[in-house]
Order: sequence, then C-alpha cells, then structure tokens
Amino acid sequence: MAVQPSAAAKPVVEEGRNCWRIAHAGRVSVVVDAADYFHYVRELCEEAQNLLLFIGWDFDSRITLEPGDRSRRARLSGFFLRLARRNPRRRIAILKWRFGALKQFLNPTSAWTLARWAATRAIEFKFDGAHPAGCSHHQKIVIVDDCLAVCGGIDLASGRWDTPEHLDDDPKRLLPNGKPQAPWHDITMLMDGDVAAALGELARDRWDIAGGKPLPPVQTVEPQWPDDVPVLFENVDLAIARTRAPYGNVEEVREIETLYLDMIAAAQKFIYIENQYLTSAKIAAAIATRMREANPPDIVVIMPRSAEGWLEQKAMDAARVQLARAIGKVDKGDRFRIYVPVTKGGTDIYVHAKLMIVDDRLLRIGSANLNNRSLGLDSECDMVLDCALPANKGSEKAIAALRTRLLAEHLGAEEKSVAETFALSGSLVDTVEALRGAGKTLELLDLEKPGPLDKLIAENELLDPEHSEGFLEPLQQRGLRKRWREGRARVAKRLARRRATSR
Repeated sequence: MAVQPSAAAKPVVEEGRNCWRIAHAGRVSVVVDAADYFHYVRELCEEAQNLLLFIGWDFDSRITLEPGDRSRRARLSGFFLRLARRNPRRRIAILKWRFGALKQFLNPTSAWTLARWAATRAIEFKFDGAHPAGCSHHQKIVIVDDCLAVCGGIDLASGRWDTPEHLDDDPKRLLPNGKPQAPWHDITMLMDGDVAAALGELARDRWDIAGGKPLPPVQTVEPQWPDDVPVLFENVDLAIARTRAPYGNVEEVREIETLYLDMIAAAQKFIYIENQYLTSAKIAAAIATRMREANPPDIVVIMPRSAEGWLEQKAMDAARVQLARAIGKVDKGDRFRIYVPVTKGGTDIYVHAKLMIVDDRLLRIGSANLNNRSLGLDSECDMVLDCALPANKGSEKAIAALRTRLLAEHLGAEEKSVAETFALSGSLVDTVEALRGAGKTLELLDLEKPGPLDKLIAENELLDPEHSEGFLEPLQQRGLRKRWREGRARVAKRLARRRATSR
C-alpha cells in the first residue's frame, strides 16, 4: 500500500535551487545489488554503437562482470579490449578518481592492463585529480551512446558483487585474488531518454575538466534497452542533483544538501533511508526537528554496523553515535530507528546504497552519503523522482513496491507479508519491528559511547569536513554543534514555508 498524496502536494524538486535539471525518461529501472548490475553493464557495453563513458570513484580492471567465469579472458580488462577489436569506432572512455593511481601502476596486473589499453586507440583511461586538495570524485555514472545512462552507488570495482539473497557462503562472491568477499548491499538506477543525454552532458563536462581528449558527438541511435532489465517506471521526469566543490573556473554546487533538507521537511508519514553514513550534523538536526513534532514521521535508516577501515571508523562511527543519541533525546515517540542488516548466519551485510524514499512519493538514488563530504566537498550525482510532477502521476505504487522489495530483502520476509503488515499498521517502524526475527533480519544498531579520541575527531570533523577549506579551518569555527544549529534553522524555515504555501 502506498501513502496517498495530499491533493495540494507541490513538487519538492526545483531547477536552480535543489537540482540542476529535470528531464524526461522513457524507461527507468532500479537495480538492486551488483550481481544484476554487472550483468546489465555487460549487455549495455556489447550493444553500444558509438560511445561508452564510465565515471567512477573506483574502477578495477581485474573484476569479472559474470563471476561464474574466473578466467583471465573474462576480466574487465580483456572484455574492453575485445569490445575495441569488434568495433574500433566505438569510443571507450574511463575516468577514475586519481587516488590509488600509484598503487595501480605498481601492481603488475593493473599496470599491464593500463599499458594495453593505452596502446588501443578506441580506449582512453584517465585519472581525475581536477579538484581541491582533500576532495574526491565520488560519482558513479555510465553513459551509453548518450541515450542510456546509469547513475547510483555502484562502482565497477572489487568487493561489490553480491545478490539480494546475501548468502553466507556464496562461491561466486570472491575478490580478484580468489579470497572470499563480505556480503555487500548496493543500488543504482538505469534510464533512457532525455535524462540520459543530460547525464551525458554532465559526464562529458567532468571528462573535459579532467583533460580528456574531446569526445566526438554521438550519432543519434535508438536506445538498446536490454530485454532482461525490468522497467519500474515509464515516461517519467527525473531530477538531477549535484555536489561540486569550487575549483578553478568550476563553481560550487550544493544542490544535494538543499534537496536532502527539503525532502526531510516534506515528509508526512515516513522516511525510508539506506545509506553508508550518517555524520552530517545538518541532516541529523533536520531529523531532530521533525522528531520534536507532536506527530512526527517514522524515520527508518538501514546502515552498516561500522565503516570500512580504521580511519573511516574514527571519523564516521563516533559522529553517527553522537548525532543519533542527540536525535534520540527529542524522539519521545521512538519513531527514529537505525538498523543493520545481517545474513541468515548473523554476518553483517555492508550497506553501500544511497537511497531515500519519502511517503512513497519521493524516490532518490545516487552517490551521495549523509556525511559532510557528500554535501559540499566531493563530486556527487543523485537522481530524484518526485510524484508531484505532472508526468509522474501514479508512480507512488511503483515506489511502494520498491520499498516493499527492499524491506523484504533485509528482513528475510516475503514481499506480500511486508505489504500486508504495513497496510495494517500504517507505520514503517511498527512494520519492521513486527517482522524482525531470527536469521536474515535487521538488528537495531547499538549506539556504543565513543572513546576520547573518536569523540575528538568526530566533534571537530577532522576527517569529514563540509567544504574544501575545512581541513584548514580553525577548530572553533567547525564542529557538530555548529552544523547542528545551522541544520535546525534551515529546516525550521523550510517547514514554515511549506505550511504557509499549503494553506
């Protein structure tokens, strides 16, 4: 059951304010987990006629798109070479953030791949360091002939492949070196039409700024939608939101931050979130502002139990605990919950997805996390479907079906059971609590009190600054408390404005 929109519902997305562009899509598919995604990418690559443009935070030529085949020939490195031989006029351009470039050159396998690609006229691989110090390029975009595009959270990298079943022992879930890989949950969006051309424009801009050779105009072709890719939406309008740090002639863009705050303010019944991090004090303050209301929306967040790596744990986990505890102090109705998905055997599933659903009328999928970096420091790109746009009328049922599917995946339950439980309770939190059980399920995150070092790093945003100058900003001018106050003030203004316009 989808939440019924109010008759006076107005679009949240607004070009020039919280998104760059709103463009039409003929077909849209939401791809859950990388097993299907890698398979679809292979099909898209083989059907491309003129151009394949890959924009990624990470890119590993050692992975295979069909993990059942572990031969050297099946690796991405050889796959691209075969594509180039079959159609030398088809340009294959790959843009990867430059972090780890030295490591790739020192790795014999990777270095040999880069050398072979460099000797192939149809392939160009480029490391992208066109950003301020301390920033990263975090977008994950694939462009096919400017008529099909992918945008979301999945990189063509090692450690990503998994199925929605997230089996404890999946013989196909292996790293390139043959060692077992931990369970991994992710999500992305595949689309065609004008919105794909718009994403192509964005990706070409990134390519040009990075110093890539000019990409020739693509001859108009009919989009080759793979037969086995399910279509979730047809003939809808999608908004594109970005984050971009100022660099040279590149102006700062903070559409993603504005849109996150607008979506939180717009919620009536619930917000469903899947995200890798929750360390932005502005976002947490926006949530706390809603929790103070007499009848707040349910907010369910699906996250990993801990960040990857020692540094990320110091920066992200402690900040999440402090912000979640602060939200809990004003959450008198216990409507805010953070859950961790686990396998049937109790192994944590790492959540890398970046998704937000508001009242089944707003759907957002992209690369942006709920941390400071994604709001103002790193390059990001998110896609948003707003049911209040005229072209999107009636899309609520499809969004509700996606939400139901995701909850069923995490809870180890049948989709029918999830839908019926939500229809009876009308509460997202109550639905999750009713279906949580043994085996594959969602566990409440234990908010352990951080140690002194973790607390210092988190409170002063030492590893998660909000803007490119943040690394040099005096400690007294930064911190969770300052961002918290800013977030509360901004959301209060948004709520007042929405209530005034709905009268």
